[in-house]
Amino acid sequence: MAASTVFLGIQGYVVGLDRATGQKLWETRLKGSDFVNVMLDGDRVLAATKGEIFCLDPATGRVLWNNKLPGKGTGLVTIATASGASNPMPAFREKKKRDETDATAGVIAVT
Repeated sequence: MAASTVFLGIQGYVVGLDRATGQKLWETRLKGSDFVNVMLDGDRVLAATKGEIFCLDPATGRVLWNNKLPGKGTGLVTIATASGASNPMPAFREKKKRDETDATAGVIAVT
């Protein structure tokens, strides 16, 4: 099943799409409305957002476990396993751009 599924992380969700048709197979709401870093690791989907990591079933999107990583904050999380590693750089650049835009908007509103 995982081989025929595309996994997306977007706005606090992980979405499973059929690779051949693009149809949504499932979606799982995780937390917040921020970027979700997603990685397929064998028979599990690992997803991180808002400083937490989740393990999902790739066939159903059901959360198998999660770890709130207490005391680590809510920043971006990178994932690495024996199978490979995630690449959070695009998300980091987007978050930095949004933070800069928000900071600029705050300065404009004050003046």
